[in-house]
Amino acid sequence: MSGLGRIGIRRADEADAEVIAHIHMTSRVATMPYLPPQRRSHDQVTRWIEEVLRTSHTWVAVRDAEVLGYAALAGDTLEHLYLRPDVRRQGIGTLLLDEVRRHSPDGISLYVFQANTDARAFYERHGFKVVDESDGHQNMENLPDLTLRWTPDDSAERQALRTSGHGGGSGRSGLG
Repeated sequence: MSGLGRIGIRRADEADAEVIAHIHMTSRVATMPYLPPQRRSHDQVTRWIEEVLRTSHTWVAVRDAEVLGYAALAGDTLEHLYLRPDVRRQGIGTLLLDEVRRHSPDGISLYVFQANTDARAFYERHGFKVVDESDGHQNMENLPDLTLRWTPDDSAERQALRTSGHGGGSGRSGLG
């Protein structure tokens, strides 16, 4: 991550909703061209993100005061992990995922579209395994998806995740 400056992870708050909505929308367009066009306005997505912030543990990756991406965890399910398209492949998704893992030491599940090969490769590199496949009848896009699961291999990995700091950390998961 040379040249990026210091990246920090912090809990998201309501003031982050508008920028998170923008990241969510631009990331989906840039990284998932197979999705139907977005029918919701930025204001509608912002209101939905406000609900996500109330019902999920949500973190943002920041450089200085600039939000670069976000991750939202509901129970043991990673609901969202999206990055601004211009900061992908720089380790920021890994920092967010590490923060999520620190808060889910017993494991994490997520859903990913089968067509999202970049996200699938990212999660597989981080130890996630396919545990189920679906034809898409349960998601609003009606696209085939996979359920992935990560479970720590041993207590040493679990302890390392609990103690790693990564810069002051306090939906189909896109890794956009």
